[in-house]
Amino acid sequence: MSGLYDDIRESVSYIKKRVKIRPTYGIVLGSGLGGLVGKIDVKAKMPYGEIPGFSVSTVEGLHAGNLIIGRLSGKRVVVMEGRVHYYEGYSMKDITFPIRVMKALGVTSLILTSAVGAMNPHLTPGALVVITDHINLMGDNPLIGTNDERLGPRFPDMSMPYNRNYILRIEKAALDLKIPLKRGVLVAVAGPNLETAAEYRFLRRIGADIVGMSIIPENIVAIHSGMKVLGISIVTDQALPDCLKPVDIKEIVKVAKQGEKKLRELISEFLRRF
Repeated sequence: MSGLYDDIRESVSYIKKRVKIRPTYGIVLGSGLGGLVGKIDVKAKMPYGEIPGFSVSTVEGLHAGNLIIGRLSGKRVVVMEGRVHYYEGYSMKDITFPIRVMKALGVTSLILTSAVGAMNPHLTPGALVVITDHINLMGDNPLIGTNDERLGPRFPDMSMPYNRNYILRIEKAALDLKIPLKRGVLVAVAGPNLETAAEYRFLRRIGADIVGMSIIPENIVAIHSGMKVLGISIVTDQALPDCLKPVDIKEIVKVAKQGEKKLRELISEFLRRF
């Protein structure tokens, strides 16, 4: 783990040489959700492949793969324009490394976004869901291994993985903007295949409303690092086991992009109110 600490310092050193702004808010943009970048007063844009320690996405067309630092709604932000996933063959350390770097840059609050399927029949394609809790079924954990106390405690408390005050704040912003916003519990699986009808039925029965292949590892590391986290997902398809239909990935991305405008407005307003 001491190697991880040194890797973080190397990455931070590289970034600080290229931009003077010290961000306090971090944002991770999921599949098809990169439109928020257009609202940022960009001061620096760095491809992941140029930053020491960062991994590059192998999923073509879904993740731009840039780290952006600038201002959004008057706040200093660092934004991940896309992420890498566990199913791509990367380790948990790899996919959560940028979160460690954000913390070292000065980030205290993190906004995580993603595209998800919905087992809850009340959540239809295009719906925005603020995450209230999660279930980790990815079969791995980014904190496994020797713990480095400089990065966080051995046994971080997960009683509030998503900050309750932030949830109330974004719900108030959504109400004022007249943007429908639901609450939901996220379950994360390893992927990359989508689930069978029996698996969707199981996930619903254990208490999940939505299912995805990301967010949770990033959340765990953020909590370990002492950050406050807000999670928001866009429902791109209904995963109802009794009427399950084949899913087209292109259609998922299309729905994500259609709902992204509302998400963009909501995040901008959330930040403006701080």
